[in-house]
Amino acid sequence: MILEILIVATVALAAGILMVPRLRRWSIWRAMVTPLASIIGSGFLILGPLLNYAFGVWAPLAMAALCLVAWGFGAAIRDNIAFLGDVGSGAQDHWSESAASAILGFAYMISVAYYLNLLGSFALSLTPFGTPFNARILTSAVYLLIGFIGWTRGFKMLESLEYSSVTLKLAIIAGLLVALAVYFTQNASNGALVQGAPRETGMAAITLGFGLIVTVQGFETSRYLGDDYDALTRIRSMRMAQILSAAVYIAYITLVAFSFTPSTDHLSETAIVHMMGFVSPILPFMLVAAALAAQFSAAVADTNGSGGLVFELSRKRIPQRLAYVLTVAVGLGVTWIADVFQIIAYASRAFAAYYSLQAAIAAVRVWPVHKARAVIYGALAVLGLAMVFFGRSFE
Repeated sequence: MILEILIVATVALAAGILMVPRLRRWSIWRAMVTPLASIIGSGFLILGPLLNYAFGVWAPLAMAALCLVAWGFGAAIRDNIAFLGDVGSGAQDHWSESAASAILGFAYMISVAYYLNLLGSFALSLTPFGTPFNARILTSAVYLLIGFIGWTRGFKMLESLEYSSVTLKLAIIAGLLVALAVYFTQNASNGALVQGAPRETGMAAITLGFGLIVTVQGFETSRYLGDDYDALTRIRSMRMAQILSAAVYIAYITLVAFSFTPSTDHLSETAIVHMMGFVSPILPFMLVAAALAAQFSAAVADTNGSGGLVFELSRKRIPQRLAYVLTVAVGLGVTWIADVFQIIAYASRAFAAYYSLQAAIAAVRVWPVHKARAVIYGALAVLGLAMVFFGRSFE
């Protein structure tokens, strides 16, 4: 009972801090909300059990490696933001930027499928109807709802919900971390910390990591906020969002890896819900609430982003509402031919292609003045291509 009170108090305190008007008016924080909402999103819910199952005691190191790679790609995008300066989000200075935006638009289509399939799974996870077929039915219904809203009214009516959903999600994550810290401390004091053996090693572990880059995706959204924030604000806010999200992810994975024995059963995308039931009976319900808010808002944001990119790249020949329908059509197709883990791998490949091109663009741009940095970006571009071709889904 004491733990439940502590969890609720933490959630309430975190939500209260995030809703303070002075914080909401701080331009850096406002610019952080969009990338932060994407980075600490679906990946947070699925990575704990997945990395624990696949890497055991080495899960924190795998998480740190993912965050380090994401930081490298983020640095390349930050240099591209600095190069372009204070221009609108749709500005393209070269065919390569247009190509990158086209790849990102497609990546968003796949990521919406990722978000909504997780939404379908989490929504039914605490009910007797939690089967893959029923989850796909619910996912399809939400897809049709989003398509209808996009076609008839656009998403302006939903954009105001972003900050509220981010606040709810971050507050619940704060409560989850406190609960896990207490659980970890209790296990440590009883000499019951877990050191699970990894199931994935060598090249198999590396290619699985390649297929998980989408779980730390989202920082690139700062590149396309030029209509609202200047270049320096976008650079600083992206950097801070990546640092904060990396700290949260590594702490979370460390607490999970040393507190829970990796499951010997088939791992599902909603394993975190059942796992947290051992910590506190209220956590599963909180996580489902956070999942529904996070997945729906992220799906709307990426549908909107995909539609906007298609509209700009087609030189306004394809209306945004038609682009929304295209996003829904692609997502429905993916929903019925792939499971969530396969969709994660597809989305990871799409984002890896985008990051690879952004790193290559940055390498060319910084070469005249920062040759060492250009070499690093070149290596990241090659790494991104390796992720495209060799990233695999969890089986």
